Amino acid sequence: MPNKSAAKKYLKVSKKRHERNLKVRKELKSIIKKVRLALEDSGATKKAEELLKEAVKIIDRAAQKKIIKKNTAARKKSRLFKKLRTGDAKPKAAKTKIKAKTKKTKK
Repeated sequence: MPNKSAAKKYLKVSKKRHERNLKVRKELKSIIKKVRLALEDSGATKKAEELLKEAVKIIDRAAQKKIIKKNTAARKKSRLFKKLRTGDAKPKAAKTKIKAKTKKTKK
């Protein structure tokens, strides 16, 4: 716990900022996921394009508020546009790991 009043105030401000940043990050992740799912379901349709426009706005806003770095924002937008353009939004196959079970014996 902080001892000085200024440090106490800074702690409160820091907590508020942290909560706000988490909210924006959660929104960012959810809209990107919605765009990817829309592309996987039906390819490049109107719904995916509308969601992409919304995603770009949210990504830019997050970069402007410095919640994510501007290069990260550019990379996310670039990848989404690339998936829309190429139609390369196939669902990824789940990777299964098979481990052989062996019994250890004590000597």
